[in-house]
Amino acid sequence: MILVTGATGTIGSEVVRQLVARGEKVRALSRDPENARLPAGVEAARGHHRDRASVEAAMAGAEAAFLVGVFGPDDAENDRGLVEAARSAGVRRIVKLSGIGTGDPRLGVFGTWHLHGEQAARDSGLEWTILRPSSFASNTLMWVPAVREGSPAPNLMGSGRQGVVDPRDVAEIAVAALLDPRHSGRTYTLTGPETLSAHEQAAVLADILGRPVPLHDVSPQERREQLRAAGLSEHYADGLMVTTRFIQEGGNDVVTGDVQDLLGRPARTYRQWAEDHASAFARD
Repeated sequence: MILVTGATGTIGSEVVRQLVARGEKVRALSRDPENARLPAGVEAARGHHRDRASVEAAMAGAEAAFLVGVFGPDDAENDRGLVEAARSAGVRRIVKLSGIGTGDPRLGVFGTWHLHGEQAARDSGLEWTILRPSSFASNTLMWVPAVREGSPAPNLMGSGRQGVVDPRDVAEIAVAALLDPRHSGRTYTLTGPETLSAHEQAAVLADILGRPVPLHDVSPQERREQLRAAGLSEHYADGLMVTTRFIQEGGNDVVTGDVQDLLGRPARTYRQWAEDHASAFARD
């Protein structure tokens, strides 16, 4: 049995799908399992990474676990708790989803969000693998409403370039690490084959869709007002602003060969992802 936390999220849902396709037994942790739309044969477990009791119950009988536990600066203890719950339940192998740049002091507080969970994994005595993906290609789905309307989509990153990675590649590597002990004790930084700015991604989309995809470059002041209006704390907003500036200034202009080395093929490009998801941007 393999437990997948964050089972309806960007990576977790794809990990579930790929494990099922391989014939593995899968248990999916979800806050709302009745509406989770899980593949046939997947065992649904109700719970949340912040509810330790539900996590421990879901871990029972699992041999491996995919851990997704950080959604903000206040989740460090819960992230560590996922690892502790896995160890207590007798789980043998864990794969932790982290983030590129973890530990980089230039990222400020955001660079520390995953540190506690990463260290807990390394200290756990279990077979562990840590994945540090770059910006997901699927992040541009936030542009869908604007692209459908033909209005400018928000660009938070200025001209900063990132090694945009396809979530399917990240999930494929997670599945490999869940099933193969040869990945134990490794930390992988996962990127696509090239770095792209938001405007370059928009140009790719425009070429595929056959119509313009304009962007509105959100100013720092606009961004801060948006974050505060969304109810985020000053601390959380500050952390995200530092991260945005880091990317705008080229801090995430990074490409690694880990995806190709691990999968034995080139990493998928943003164009490949966009071609496969063009229908999401189509006008009604």
